Amino acid sequence: MRRLPRTPAQVASGLLALALASAVTLLASVQPAAAHGTLAMSTPAAGATVKAPLTSVQLYFTEKVAANAHFTITAPGGSRVDNGWTYGEPKTLNQPVREYSLVNGQFEPREYTTGFPAVIALAHLPAAGQYSVSYLSVASDGDPVRGTMTFRYSGRATAAPQGWQPPTNQPDPALLAAIEQHRAPGQASAVPTTAAESATAPAAAPPVASSDDGPTAMVWVGWAAAAVAALGALVVWRRRSTSRARPTGRSRTSPATSARRRPGGRSGAKPAAGKTGAARGASAPTAGGKRRRPNAVPAARKGNAPAVARTGGAADMALTRTAVDVVSPDREATVPASADDDSPAALAPSAAASDVDAIAPAPGSRLGNTHLALLVGGLVLALLAGFGLARIGATDQRPATSDARQPAGGSPASGPAVSAGDGHQHAPGIGPHTHPGDGSTGETLATGTTVSANGYTLQPLERSQPAGVRADYRFRIVGTDRQPATRFAVVHDKPLHMIVVGRDLTGYQHLHPTMSPDGTWSVPLTLARPGGYRVYADFSVTATDGRQIPLVLGVDHTVPGAHTPVALPAAQTQATAGPYAVSMNGTPVTGVTVPMQFQVKNAGTTTPAQLERYLGAYGHLVVVREGDLGYVHVHPEQELVDGAVQFWLTAPSPGRYRAFFDFQVGGKVHTADYTINLP
Repeated sequence: MRRLPRTPAQVASGLLALALASAVTLLASVQPAAAHGTLAMSTPAAGATVKAPLTSVQLYFTEKVAANAHFTITAPGGSRVDNGWTYGEPKTLNQPVREYSLVNGQFEPREYTTGFPAVIALAHLPAAGQYSVSYLSVASDGDPVRGTMTFRYSGRATAAPQGWQPPTNQPDPALLAAIEQHRAPGQASAVPTTAAESATAPAAAPPVASSDDGPTAMVWVGWAAAAVAALGALVVWRRRSTSRARPTGRSRTSPATSARRRPGGRSGAKPAAGKTGAARGASAPTAGGKRRRPNAVPAARKGNAPAVARTGGAADMALTRTAVDVVSPDREATVPASADDDSPAALAPSAAASDVDAIAPAPGSRLGNTHLALLVGGLVLALLAGFGLARIGATDQRPATSDARQPAGGSPASGPAVSAGDGHQHAPGIGPHTHPGDGSTGETLATGTTVSANGYTLQPLERSQPAGVRADYRFRIVGTDRQPATRFAVVHDKPLHMIVVGRDLTGYQHLHPTMSPDGTWSVPLTLARPGGYRVYADFSVTATDGRQIPLVLGVDHTVPGAHTPVALPAAQTQATAGPYAVSMNGTPVTGVTVPMQFQVKNAGTTTPAQLERYLGAYGHLVVVREGDLGYVHVHPEQELVDGAVQFWLTAPSPGRYRAFFDFQVGGKVHTADYTINLP
């Protein structure tokens, strides 16, 4: 039996039901961040200026830090001035902190009003300027808690205790092991191994991970508006369709049309079961001897004038069984088709069904469908709008401190952000912490060891070149759709930064390729010595939903010939770059975000060099780990800090590293390089 066309109401109901199911699925998949043991406040406050000498710094967390937590305080000159720490007396927080706990598979909020302090002793204050306090611990739920806060000291210098030496201790190995064990499944290790690489895109790229908790509030508002518009359009369309298709109840069918409605489709054919059609206006007997009102079905239309044909015989009953609603010949109201006619003729297929153009819904049916559509649409709108408003409320206010590894943008006075740069946004008062496996850098502190990440793949078009020959190096960034990505965000004045380093950590180059319309990047490259090299693409791709995804992808490149590795130079804090002497000040600590400062002076003098902005900042720092060539993100402060270029370094593991510091003076870029040893 041929199916009748779906009415607009049926289509609307189906679409709205699908939208409701999708909304519920999306909302269920968006979970609040589980945060525990976060930094809530400090004394002195983050970004404050202190005039009187201090003997300690208090950091107040929402729970007691681990007994083997690690704290450092770095003075303006880069030396550590912390002298151990102890627990303090709990204190009421200036502002409550909301955190979330996973209970029986559901995230439940909890508000904290008490801070549990860690008191870090200050050995002395060697100079006025910015002091940085860094911490590393593990919360009760196993999440690592890592961050930095800063304050400025403008008072007089104080002397160090007799015989005191700046500490050089690293975090407890058990603390680092606990952080490593809590790493999310599938997340890269702190010391990742180099993945097997291919010149082509992988057969199945991993899905793109988001760097935030979910769609922004504006996205949800847009979805809500779209749902309302779609609902209104469907209701209007259905009303117009109904008004055009409603029959008048006065038109009669032609003989030809009536003939087509009989079984067999021939004029003059007898009705099934030997019965004749009932007289117009009379009741037709049913198979069970009951009598019912005559039904009518629409006849074939000519132009825009619908016609209604009365039925009476069993052949016509078959038509009424296929119709959802049929129009009565006496009035425009509808009468449902009989459900008690079980005669063979009534069950026989009818060719006349193919002649039906549309079935006009009854006013009562239309009212019910409209109400159903409005109900479902209202539910969808309420869910989306409520979630959007909740996200707006959650992000209107931010913690007093910001990301410790955030690119330049904050003033030195306010200090860096206190979280580890995972891109999370939290409710007011939530302090810094990390979230492994949330789709951002998180605990993957060393990048560039793989050719693919977050659904994007570095696809080189050349894998080798002769020594000493200038050749174009070409590559593409292929997305999950296996097509070259062409939308990149400009970061530090360029859409993509390409770093080249030899496997022995020599031959450093910082280049800026250009992209053709088809997504192919190219840049002239000269490699003087034979051997293996690592090529890094450092960029932020713009996803289809507008999100910016920062990535560092790496691939091997080879220069054929006999290779003689160069021994890594000994660790030092002084380097020469052209006519300039550059000093590196700071004490790197495994897993802890600490400041590293670079002072540039004219060689042989104490006169500071007149630094110029290069790629939007006063300097750029690339740190590469020996062995797997892990690439460490290091971001600069936007302005000079106490006359130095300051970066925030989080060393991912013990080992040896090579640091390359780029700066510009007189329109020329220079590079100073250093070896860093972490026991």
